[in-house]
Amino acid sequence: MKYLVVLAFIGILASLGSALFFMMRRGKSDTDDKAKGSHMARALAVRVGLSIVLFLCILVAWQLGYIQPTGLPASR
Repeated sequence: MKYLVVLAFIGILASLGSALFFMMRRGKSDTDDKAKGSHMARALAVRVGLSIVLFLCILVAWQLGYIQPTGLPASR
């Protein structure tokens, strides 16, 4: 499970870096700007999709008992 989470975080960061690359790249014409925008939007959509999948995988793993919460105890 740890490896899945680490791989998902690496994928999320790579997608975010890809969006940054497309945002910072200079285009020579109007069509380059439109292509740059679509590439950046696709990279950000992939990042959001990976984040949602990671959250759902963690939620399912918790429900199946693969991982246990280890936070602070709920005592007063």
